[in-house]
Amino acid sequence: MQTAAGVVLAGGRSTRMGQPKAWLEWHGSTLLYRATSVLARTVDGPVVVVAAPGQELPPLPTGVSVVEDPVEGLGPMQGLAVGLAAVADRAETAFVCSTDLPFLHPAFVRRVLRGMSPGTDVALPVARGFRQPLAAAYRTVLAGLIANLLAEGDLRPGMLFKHCPVAQLTDEELLADIELARHDPALESVVNVNSPEDYAAARDRLPPEVVVECFGALARNGGHRPRGVRAATLGAAAAAVGLALDRHVVAALNGDQVTRDELLPLVTGDTVAFLSADAGG
Repeated sequence: MQTAAGVVLAGGRSTRMGQPKAWLEWHGSTLLYRATSVLARTVDGPVVVVAAPGQELPPLPTGVSVVEDPVEGLGPMQGLAVGLAAVADRAETAFVCSTDLPFLHPAFVRRVLRGMSPGTDVALPVARGFRQPLAAAYRTVLAGLIANLLAEGDLRPGMLFKHCPVAQLTDEELLADIELARHDPALESVVNVNSPEDYAAARDRLPPEVVVECFGALARNGGHRPRGVRAATLGAAAAAVGLALDRHVVAALNGDQVTRDELLPLVTGDTVAFLSADAGG
């Protein structure tokens, strides 16, 4: 298995939105926090945010780092080069996405990364009728090639794809993955928010449905039975069952990740177990 990093491009000008997308709220978190945290809970390598020069960012999950793009206004290709270079010494591949994907699912990230077969430099989803270069996987060694293309004035991702082996992943190929087909059958992982109308529609969507279980002293009055709740963050899931994530309570996500991060994003299919920390949980 190759180490995979996560790269989130946050330096776009958000012209159509009229305000920085990174700060936009979605069910209790910001879009940037959600995107970076989804990657952090999915990949086994570092997660970095590529920001514009002097860009102010909202709080980020612990362990996520920021690299500043030294050149403004060259678009996503410049951010891609900077992001890949930032993780090239620690990961062979990287899942690269924009900051405005509120429905990004870990199953989608894992499926795209599995598309990086030997001899492939880019795993490019062609989902919902469009190529998705900002929800794709790249070899980190491409950083130098991209920099050279930029120096020659080639600013479009399509120019990169002419210079390296690309595996295009169709809807059918993506949804052949059982987990992805179950949890994101419409491939909404690639749905972004470019305008106030897009954002309003995304905010109107219900939070994902997750399963919550309580154990030990927290399981009074039948609370140990699994419950389906709507929650986009760990804090919202705790509140749905009357708990607060204080020093007395700890959560286990899908049986492994133990955390108290209230902003940790949840996705369809997640199971959250709340345990009493006082009882050794």
